[in-house]
Amino acid sequence: MSCNCHFFPPPLPRLLRRPSPSTFASPSAVVRCRDFLVLRCGASPISMSTPDDHPAGRNTELQDQSDFDNLVSPDGLISICGFGSLLSEKSARSTFPDLVNFRVARLDDFRRVFAHVAPIFFERGIAKPETMEISSLSVEPCVDETLLVAVFEIGKAEVPAFIQRELEFRFLAVIPKTLTGDPFENPAVLCAQYSDEEFFNVRCKGSKETYFQYYGRYNIDKIWRDDVLPCRVYLRHCVLAAKNLGDAVYNNFLDHTYLANRKTTIRRYLETSGAGIMEEEPPESLKTRYAG
Repeated sequence: MSCNCHFFPPPLPRLLRRPSPSTFASPSAVVRCRDFLVLRCGASPISMSTPDDHPAGRNTELQDQSDFDNLVSPDGLISICGFGSLLSEKSARSTFPDLVNFRVARLDDFRRVFAHVAPIFFERGIAKPETMEISSLSVEPCVDETLLVAVFEIGKAEVPAFIQRELEFRFLAVIPKTLTGDPFENPAVLCAQYSDEEFFNVRCKGSKETYFQYYGRYNIDKIWRDDVLPCRVYLRHCVLAAKNLGDAVYNNFLDHTYLANRKTTIRRYLETSGAGIMEEEPPESLKTRYAG
């Protein structure tokens, strides 16, 4: 989930409340659901209104720092959802050394997609722009999909750094469930699909210089895309992390994670054009970080 950059702008500004549906580059139809957009997988164009009792309507976009503060439990902790590299407790602890209560949970009406460019892969020398193998994972609302994710708690003091580290994402408060289907008592923060328009206008405040610090210096002029492929080293790491959590999580990752085309599952990709990725070793300097 992390796409760390060394340049951080000022504290998180208030996010746009009503992003334009056109900013979501996806073959799926788009449905507005309260404060964010829901993707109807494979649907034809439909109305832009959604009933309040729609399953995705329970999720709320976190607009500013105070919204995060409202999720903090009485003991000063906030829950985080991990769906990619943070499926690895080791990776999660490299980012959040003091995390507690790492466990597997269920998240309904979302799917994983390798749909956005991650500058950290360029920085670490593992991006392959010549083959477009440059993408990281995000999630997006998708009715009738179910993900198995990791959930853990971090201290309130760690939230500002978390926000800055994940600025290219849309922050949602979601209600995970136990594996037996019982809703969690407290919501968790999920890093979901954002858009290029919002990232530039809101997170970069319309500043080309700020955008350059994040992406332009890597010759990236579009972040959220449907023509990219997973970074090979990162994909291998995520698959291994899922496998380490057991067969259920492993199979869920393979069958509910998609390429940016939203059609090809990771299982299918690893059986076809991505064959051989799982046998490739990371560079020596990254073997510990990307070991699953």
